[in-house]
Amino acid sequence: MSERPTEAVAAGENVGLTAGLVRSIYDRWAPVYDAVFWGPTLWCRKLAVDRINAIGGRVLEVGVGTGLALPLYGPSVEVVGIDISHEMLSRTAERVDKHGLAGVAGLAVMDARTLAFPDGAFDVTAAMHVMSAVPEPDRVLAEMVRVTRVGGTVIIANHFRSERGGWAPIERAAEPFTTKLGWDAGFPVERMLVRPDLALVEQRAVPPFDLYTLLRFEKRGPA
Repeated sequence: MSERPTEAVAAGENVGLTAGLVRSIYDRWAPVYDAVFWGPTLWCRKLAVDRINAIGGRVLEVGVGTGLALPLYGPSVEVVGIDISHEMLSRTAERVDKHGLAGVAGLAVMDARTLAFPDGAFDVTAAMHVMSAVPEPDRVLAEMVRVTRVGGTVIIANHFRSERGGWAPIERAAEPFTTKLGWDAGFPVERMLVRPDLALVEQRAVPPFDLYTLLRFEKRGPA
């Protein structure tokens, strides 16, 4: 796949993690992202893609980053990947070309708060290690739900705030600094569990050390 990502219009602004800040941070992360994050996120990424492969169909991966998950998708899946960082997505395009990933149908630089896709366009939407690294995760989730067909699947794989145990005080101490690195260490899982149009099908702690959580939802139809 030789086509390079195209720019899409970003939407709005927000306090804390703004779109501009996130883009700038992950543009800088891009050259070393794989070396730093491949190992720690491997289990959660593989589990998420295993669930997606079992479903198949048209998939949107939000915050595809450098494309670490793309080689894991099976032949039953057609993937569209979006990310706010052009530098990250350029490396995704290189990975697609290098591995001949025919199942990748498209890549675009896009703000996940305003997805440029019609309602119900995808069988599955997934965000892996993204929700704590976007300015407005509630808006991102709302957009993911919008572009998922009724009866389709929404998958969130992320680190969420630890309420107890040894990690909780470490995370609280780190919160003032993690924004500068591009994510919110204190992001609570409850923010992802309040939508009436999503039925929680699976919630699973994932290694290493149960630091990550996989959430799998089914999109409900109108009441």
